Amino acid sequence: MTLRAVLAGTGSALPRTRVSNAELAERVDTSDEWIVERTGIRFRHVAEPDETTATLGAAAAREALAAAGLEPSDIGLIILATATPDNTFPASATKVQALLGAPDCIAFDVAAVCSGFLYALSVADSMLRTGAAKHALVIGSETFSRILDWEDRATCVLFGDGAGAVVLSAEDVADDRGILATRLHAEGQYCDMLYVDGGPSTTGTVGHVRMQGREVFRHAVTNLAAVLGEVLADVGLSASDVDWVVPHQANKRIIDATAKKLGLPAERVVLTVDQHANTSAASVPLALDLAVRDGRIRRGDLVVLEAMGGGFTWGAAILRI
Repeated sequence: MTLRAVLAGTGSALPRTRVSNAELAERVDTSDEWIVERTGIRFRHVAEPDETTATLGAAAAREALAAAGLEPSDIGLIILATATPDNTFPASATKVQALLGAPDCIAFDVAAVCSGFLYALSVADSMLRTGAAKHALVIGSETFSRILDWEDRATCVLFGDGAGAVVLSAEDVADDRGILATRLHAEGQYCDMLYVDGGPSTTGTVGHVRMQGREVFRHAVTNLAAVLGEVLADVGLSASDVDWVVPHQANKRIIDATAKKLGLPAERVVLTVDQHANTSAASVPLALDLAVRDGRIRRGDLVVLEAMGGGFTWGAAILRI
């Protein structure tokens, strides 16, 4: 028997307001054709004033708990990945804890932008395997619309708001079920290629997203293909063994190019960027939940998760559902 972090349930939440490319074109100098051709995005959800990173995260967490058949009182660890916390402090994870009515447990945020969920998943995996908790909530939640420059068509068309969550449970398994391997990377020398031009210790303001799109694209395809190869090598498997890849939903062209580089057929890649745009740390768990709920991803499937974000940070995880 081997102690592993096993996926027990998934959940997601989206803001009430959905914005199409055509609606966005009424606000900025762009068009549906321009956005779809370059990104594959058709819609995104934008949070209303009463919808925050914590409220969306809590809603996704409730769905994941229900899917796992657990109560908030069963959770011993909450890790929330976000680049858009409700406040500088306290951690939005503690707000989620309060909204769920969960009793005293470990709760903290992880900041690794679009890779945040992979970082949080890796931390939770390690903590569960060392006995810190029996059940963990790992959440990616973002309100990226709060940090967009709505006059900059190169960035404002790319992002959306939302949340995704998973429940992980520490279980002794006799087979290869659960998280099999994770790999994480960071290269801070590229931080000025994708960043927010504000912060408490620099400008004292929240700031807006800034990006060098071509450079991000180039690094993303190279780094994501490499890290997927790393996690597969860690468990002695190849791309042909994978049932599903759940990639970060940043840009359909990046997703297609990464899959092609690995020789993965498009029908084994979960794609939601057309409906949600780039929801940063929420992107992978949101896509995972939808693929689980619509029956594509099933018990026994080998699934690879991957993401890259500002920093640059990037990572991947491989798990048997």
